[in-house]
Amino acid sequence: MQANAEPPETPPRDLAIVGAGPCGLAVAVAAKNRGLRFAIVDRGAITESLTRYPYYMTFFSTAERLEIGGVPFTIPEPKPTRREALAYYRHVVAHHRLAVRQYEEVTRVVRLDRGETANDSPVGNDIVGGNTGFGVHTRTRDGRHSELLARTVVIATGGFGEPNRLDLPGGGARGRLIHYYREPFPFFDQDVLVVGGGNSAVEAALELHRGGVRVRMVHFADTFNRGVKPWVRPDIDNRIEHGEIVMHWKSRIAALGPRTATIVSDDTGAATEVANDWVLAMTGWRPDHTLLHGLGVRTDPRTGIPDHDPATMETSVPGVYIAGVIAAGFNANRIFIENGREHGALIAAAVARRTP
Repeated sequence: MQANAEPPETPPRDLAIVGAGPCGLAVAVAAKNRGLRFAIVDRGAITESLTRYPYYMTFFSTAERLEIGGVPFTIPEPKPTRREALAYYRHVVAHHRLAVRQYEEVTRVVRLDRGETANDSPVGNDIVGGNTGFGVHTRTRDGRHSELLARTVVIATGGFGEPNRLDLPGGGARGRLIHYYREPFPFFDQDVLVVGGGNSAVEAALELHRGGVRVRMVHFADTFNRGVKPWVRPDIDNRIEHGEIVMHWKSRIAALGPRTATIVSDDTGAATEVANDWVLAMTGWRPDHTLLHGLGVRTDPRTGIPDHDPATMETSVPGVYIAGVIAAGFNANRIFIENGREHGALIAAAVARRTP
């Protein structure tokens, strides 16, 4: 047993839910409504991923499509802001009295043989009526280790595991290349290159421009992605047409120099050196499959989608379920809160059928 480790929590839960985003919370509410015993754990705050969104972001979805647990999302405008969503999901937690274990990281999940913990200490009864269960190992911020036992595990860790990083030669990227955006104020009167052609890149470029930033955009395609919000598209098109935001289509950043960046056209190979203070790489994120792979769950190497049954959300490993954006693999635009929230009811129903 590790130092500072507590004895395993018994009796075992019906579910251990890893991730307290909107879809993980939806699983918890559905489990509670069916009378299932569960624990929900997150390495950060409740809806940690939403805290990383741009401060002044407005959701694409309307408020009712973001509702979970039968709690109305009532706001004056049809589309909620980031701040309103953060307040709403905390209200859901309070309303349903969900005991979310915040700032407690799941370090590993292991399959257990009959009646054994991962530390080979007996807990008395079989975990799943004679079948195997799981030991979920966690670590708090102050270094305390614990293990909770569960008959089933739900991985709801979202799609923000690791950014799709840019590898830029030249040695100038340190401290200057960032993969997230929150607000324009740190970049006032600076030259910023926004890399990407999706909604996040477009909205960041527009907000930076209006915040007194000199903005260029670089995108490997010759048009913006289809996912750009329809009410935003005319704005960015007009800014580019009038030269207020300089656009480099079908191009890539080749290197960074001292306060410069070299942009190369994919078509002609021509290189353009421009002034640059910051590179904002809005190139998307990839889900973290570490826990799933550790349990033996297969994921498609091309799409990143874990093997699972869409009717129950159970993976190729019995007793292991997925919920939310992680089910979309590398294309996070396939699953949003509004359809990922439905996974909770599917999972709770499946676990209830197999719970003795």
